Amino acid sequence: MKYDFDEIVNRRGTNSVKWDEAKEEGVIPMWVADMDFKAAPCILEALKKRVEHGVFGYTIVPDSYYESIISWFERRHQWHIERDWIIYTSGVVPAISAIIKALTEPGDKVLVQTPVYNCFFSSIRNNGCTIAENALVRKGNSYEIDFDDFERQAADEKTKVFLLCNPHNPAGRVWTQEELSRMNDICLRHNVKVIADEIHCELVMPGHVFTPFAAVSKACQDNCITTNSPTKSFNIAGLQIANIITSNAEDRQKIDRAININEVCDVNPFGVIALQAAYNEGEDWIDQLNVYLWENYQALKTFFKDNLPQLEVINLEGTYLVWVNVRATGMTGDELTEKLLKEGKVFVNRGTMYGKTTGADYIRINIAMPRSLMLEGLKRMKDVIDKNI
Repeated sequence: MKYDFDEIVNRRGTNSVKWDEAKEEGVIPMWVADMDFKAAPCILEALKKRVEHGVFGYTIVPDSYYESIISWFERRHQWHIERDWIIYTSGVVPAISAIIKALTEPGDKVLVQTPVYNCFFSSIRNNGCTIAENALVRKGNSYEIDFDDFERQAADEKTKVFLLCNPHNPAGRVWTQEELSRMNDICLRHNVKVIADEIHCELVMPGHVFTPFAAVSKACQDNCITTNSPTKSFNIAGLQIANIITSNAEDRQKIDRAININEVCDVNPFGVIALQAAYNEGEDWIDQLNVYLWENYQALKTFFKDNLPQLEVINLEGTYLVWVNVRATGMTGDELTEKLLKEGKVFVNRGTMYGKTTGADYIRINIAMPRSLMLEGLKRMKDVIDKNI
């Protein structure tokens, strides 16, 4: 492999949320969604060149920024984007919050599919809205959409927005074109706008194809506001750069106003540089990263099959976040998460973060790390579980 994803980079003591949140010595963090790999060399070189200039004032977002986004999504995902559809901002969560502010009034409902990314809940509540849950349905080791319930939720006159996670975190689904189209048909029938959070769109496992919601059809494009960013895929979340993309001029005007009200209209010059390097030169790196992540996932499945066969590992179609049912341990996800940290010094996410009911029996494991470190974390999990059952 051209890039060394096995290299262990010491992140402890660098004010890393992932590594320095837990104060105990020797904790292996397998929780928050950032990776323990160095960024792609093309990004490091571009940032190094910018640092050498030595002056870091306010930045103008250049034409080349928009061109790199348009080119990337055209060639990677066959999605044609016009320049004036793009609004830049500091992150996907601020973007989602601003879009909800633009498209709703306090008291309106926002539809989500649980279990789902925990910041969806705070973005909805912080705008004075309430959450409408369409719980995903387990089928085998995967999830499906309950479309009858989805329609019931969308038909509520208070439901104004559907907040889609594609690929889905933490359920691991990469939604098909047919599923996306059917969701949009229901939303159109009930005048519900779609916000598509597609931040994990480059993290797709073999045999699966990511389709941008807006690329499914003209109807989807017209009814959709997309949020995306290279930050998850290229491990540059700290550089804080993201984009809102919509072909609807009226929605763009409302969103632009909300972006300014929320004061998230200025961006980091390093984020602007890094995005262009990623989208212009990082294709080979992301392809090899996905191979490595897939091999990590296979290694995790083999470890659980051989050592913890009672745990149910959900199929991973996209992201690097593995959703695991731990009911057979006799502990809830919350109880096991606490024991893993205290007794095993391994830090995972409790499933209830993503849905109090739908996540109660689950934990979420981040596998975006050198394989040797991941396997050590899994061994610690085994030791804790063996001791407690």
